[in-house]
Amino acid sequence: MTSETRNSINDIWGERTPHGPGQEWPVRVDERVSETPERWVRGTCVLCSNGCGLDIGVKAGKIVGVRGLATDTTNRGRLGPKGLHGWVANESPDRLTKPLIRRDGQLQEASWDEAMDLIVQKSKAIVEKQTSLGIGFYTSGQLFLEEYYTLGVLGKAGLGTPHMDGNTRLCTATAAAALKVSFGSDGQPGGYEDLDVTDCVLHVGHNIASQQTVLWMRILDRLAGPNPPKVIVIDPRRTFTAEHATVHLAPKVGTNVAVMNGLLHLIIQAGAIDAAFLEAHTTGYDDLKKTVEKYTPEYVEQLSGVPAAELLRAGEILATTRTLVSTILQGVYQSMQATAAAVQVNNVHLIRGLIGKPGSGILQMNGQPTAQNTRECGADGDLPGFRNWGNPEHIKELAKLWNVPVNKIPHWSPPTHAMQIWRYAEQGTIKLLWIQATNPAVSLPELSRIRKILQKEDLFVVVQDAYLTETARYADVVLPAAIWAEKTGTFTNVSRTVHISCKAIDPPGEARSDLDIFLDYAQRMDFRDQDGAPLIKWHDPESAFEAWKECTRGRPCDYTGLTYEKLLQGSGIPWPVNEQHPDGTQRLYTDFVFPTSADYAETYGHDLETGAAVSPEEYKANDPKGKAMIKAAEHREPHEVPDDEYPLWLTTGRQVYHFHTRTKTGRSKALHDAAPDAFVQLSAQDAGRYGIEEGDWVLVESRRGLIIERAMIGNVEPGLVFIPWHYGYWDDPSRPRAANELTITEWDPVSKQPHYKYAAVKISKYDAKAALPQPGLLGRAVDAVQQLISGEAEPTGGSKSQGPQPKTTQRVDG
Repeated sequence: MTSETRNSINDIWGERTPHGPGQEWPVRVDERVSETPERWVRGTCVLCSNGCGLDIGVKAGKIVGVRGLATDTTNRGRLGPKGLHGWVANESPDRLTKPLIRRDGQLQEASWDEAMDLIVQKSKAIVEKQTSLGIGFYTSGQLFLEEYYTLGVLGKAGLGTPHMDGNTRLCTATAAAALKVSFGSDGQPGGYEDLDVTDCVLHVGHNIASQQTVLWMRILDRLAGPNPPKVIVIDPRRTFTAEHATVHLAPKVGTNVAVMNGLLHLIIQAGAIDAAFLEAHTTGYDDLKKTVEKYTPEYVEQLSGVPAAELLRAGEILATTRTLVSTILQGVYQSMQATAAAVQVNNVHLIRGLIGKPGSGILQMNGQPTAQNTRECGADGDLPGFRNWGNPEHIKELAKLWNVPVNKIPHWSPPTHAMQIWRYAEQGTIKLLWIQATNPAVSLPELSRIRKILQKEDLFVVVQDAYLTETARYADVVLPAAIWAEKTGTFTNVSRTVHISCKAIDPPGEARSDLDIFLDYAQRMDFRDQDGAPLIKWHDPESAFEAWKECTRGRPCDYTGLTYEKLLQGSGIPWPVNEQHPDGTQRLYTDFVFPTSADYAETYGHDLETGAAVSPEEYKANDPKGKAMIKAAEHREPHEVPDDEYPLWLTTGRQVYHFHTRTKTGRSKALHDAAPDAFVQLSAQDAGRYGIEEGDWVLVESRRGLIIERAMIGNVEPGLVFIPWHYGYWDDPSRPRAANELTITEWDPVSKQPHYKYAAVKISKYDAKAALPQPGLLGRAVDAVQQLISGEAEPTGGSKSQGPQPKTTQRVDG
């Protein structure tokens, strides 16, 4: 009999525990169990980037529930609906339990030796013929730190390939880029605890109420207590978050820089800058002042549609608040001028001197639970330990640590970002693409293109996952992976807080942890150091963590004072943790010294508009020497805008009940039932114009594809349509419904993060009574989706048919 402290599907955020500024956030333990556990095992939630501590309830070798960890600083016992329900996916009957190899066009079961030997054979043949440049890795935001570091070492020092990135490029690359631009290194300046004391919260492109439900609980509890903070929300939709705003600014898509420049203009005009701080601790203010001078409220209204009076209200709050916490997410990161806009949020804090102090922090949010570790550990386009690709001394440090020749580590050019990796695969340069724990056949933009790449006969695709995802169906080898609660490891949340998550149950069948798979590959490839010893010298999670600690010594993300034992004592701990900070570091830059010195900085920077890299010589000639860097930007219009043929803006986003492509959350009945399908959200004005009513089927078309969704009317600006992007085809191939059929292949020049937040589309009411598919383009699209996903026909290109198929649901039209 299920027991729960609340029905989190209906009561998303739970009861309030009000508190005033400076008071400790009260404990509230959330729990949901299907049976009384025999034992509890320490874990951490991995279904958003908040990183909530929890205990995993186990009975008879199975998970039977979870409860929040009361002692954890991140959540103080609270859990959101995904955390309370997502664990059900571990027991899903369609878990992968044996490796699969494509034979005669079909995925068939194989042994681990057969699967790994085939991958190694292909790897060695490609390296011999065209060097390691023929191999690419596309990873996740779901693995553990120990797995990312192992992947980073085997890729960079074993193979020596620069082609390593992950789906964190889609969600948090701009967070890292903006922090590097302003402060010289990745790592959030503030912590969650700053929300407990701040006077003002600024949410820019961040629907925190849906995306980090427990962090929103923290804000709601402040709003319910004495002396609540003011809240400014910048979002084109009236979201759960916006409903609680003191001021809600709803700009046109792609105008974030214009709005932020307007706010900076108002702060400067009000004389609210901290002149002493700017002089002593920053560079670049004069250029910013000159740039934003013309962004008056009236001019910003022309560009963005934000009423001048509303901008003035927000500007007055920002100019007078004594403390400020800003959070930023995909509404900035996935839109036009992503890095430039995120940097302007940093600039608000810098010109007011609101950084490094209690209640004043910046949270350039992550979209995924372990995205911070992807960046820290070098499993993406960064170097481990926040080292600088352009600094020869940093490369030497890694070469010494790993005991490999300096030239083995690829550093002759910038690392290959994810979108370029896929382009190389498309062009035939990359011959082996290894994908771990992510689903690009639903999550990448312009899906018709991605499907064609995955089908290429000259591309050997390896997919490492727990389920037969839309991507796995195209693989030549599928490796069954253990997931959360089936392995031990650590990860770091947005607040730089490191948590441990322990193995509570065994994985199903022959599934293995990602760490074990990487270690097996390294051994079979016989990667060696300069002395002939195995390159990878660790054998389990804890020894991998100890190796990682040495890689961080002296770097901004210093882990050297952490141990597994320490992490099991009751709470996550924020880095840096070392001799100087044995109990962790709640907020950075309290001394106003930033990691921007030429010999220490993680990057030499880029031009915000073109993405052109700043040369080492140029950076050294203007060495900031510990000062933060203020960089200005002019507003630029998106490259695809509505026109007569495609008259509406499209933007995409998430829902509170789902994560990524629903690989886990879609397999939890409660979460699935709460949000079983996608929708297209329209304003009442647009719905009336097109004769569309609530619940009607709507055909949405862009220059790249089309989808059919039901209409949801209201809480969005006229001229804009919103579609959640979680939904693919593994559980419903009856129609085109993945939002990324529509999105554009384009990315930010600095962070290389794709633009999902704007595209030009047209809509029309669709007659659901007509039999699917219809003739013409729509019929071909529906046919393509049904054939590619259901396995009824071979995909274009020959032998990569879909292999074993999961059960699909039967759609019932209303």
